[in-house]
Amino acid sequence: MSNTTEVTTGLFEPLMVGGVHLANRIVMAPMTRNRAGAGNVPTPMMVEYYRQRATAGLIITEGAQILPAGQGYPNTPGIHSVEQAAGWQQVTAAVHAKGGKMALQLWHVGRISHTSLQPGGAIPVAPSAIAAAGNVYTVNGMKPFETPRALETAEIAAIVQAYAAAAKRSIEAGFDLVEIHAANGYLIDQFLRDGSNTRTDQYGGSVENRIRFLLEVTTAVAHAVGAGRVGVRFSPLSPFNDMKDTDPEATFIAAAAALKPLGLAFLHVIEPVGASWRSAKAAGDRLTPKLHAAFGGKLIANGGYTLESAESVLATGEADLISFGVAFLANPDLVGRLKLGAELNAPDVASFYGGDTRGYTDYPVMEAGGSRPQAVGAAHG
Repeated sequence: MSNTTEVTTGLFEPLMVGGVHLANRIVMAPMTRNRAGAGNVPTPMMVEYYRQRATAGLIITEGAQILPAGQGYPNTPGIHSVEQAAGWQQVTAAVHAKGGKMALQLWHVGRISHTSLQPGGAIPVAPSAIAAAGNVYTVNGMKPFETPRALETAEIAAIVQAYAAAAKRSIEAGFDLVEIHAANGYLIDQFLRDGSNTRTDQYGGSVENRIRFLLEVTTAVAHAVGAGRVGVRFSPLSPFNDMKDTDPEATFIAAAAALKPLGLAFLHVIEPVGASWRSAKAAGDRLTPKLHAAFGGKLIANGGYTLESAESVLATGEADLISFGVAFLANPDLVGRLKLGAELNAPDVASFYGGDTRGYTDYPVMEAGGSRPQAVGAAHG
């Protein structure tokens, strides 16, 4: 039996987010797992995966492409077909039956794709014809990123409406909220940052122009499903997928401030913390609190949090909720483990992407009374 003592602090307190009541402030972060079935339809295995983690205050799903052209990796689920929506409805029903709440992440990868993954072998699209450095995973293994085709100005409105249609389909499939994926080097992030956006029309150049696509998408989604059901995710300092910006603080504070009047449910910010998180914050170096102030609404913080650092940023008001990634992947009962101060399962890195139930739905949970079948690691996401 475990000798752990229950922790009762802010992380476990309920919260209203956009009119949705969350049982706690622990969020399951979106994580690509590459286990969708034929037609990129969610599978029964995915139903079980999310059901197991329903004690999270909020589950944000892996990204679901809003269009066939939005796909960037094999076996990722979509939200653009009737069959996909029906598959997701099985997921939301299972999570709701366990008392959980869910948001679906709306995804278009832009240039982070490959002709072998695109309808008709088309060239992936992006704000500008600038290839990302590195390689993309395809059904035929790793391939170098290709130079994308720059979107014509007249094409952009149809993509904006595709986001809105996907959001509406998500809510009809039972999701409580949606999250617009504007992070990690995918299409909206590509428009936001000047390292990937060299356009000369109204979507490029100035910060005001570069945030225009984000605002058009978010406004359309909010109109389709209600602003109180909509969140946005940023990764302002992340170089993932070869992203860069000459002044990320100015870019993303302007973006957060522009979102404020819409009255969204939340802003979700990826900004890593680590051993030096306390001193970095004391020095005023962290961008998250500045984004929180500019946005003016609920903020979810993400980036390697432990129980200690999560409680600290909640106490200071830097964030309202904390999302955990890998820790939730390896610990279906993460909420209970954190509440008891229990140690965590070790993640099986080899099974993160693709495969079967191994490393997906077979992680052990604590036995009755709080004993720990596997006890290694610290919570991080």
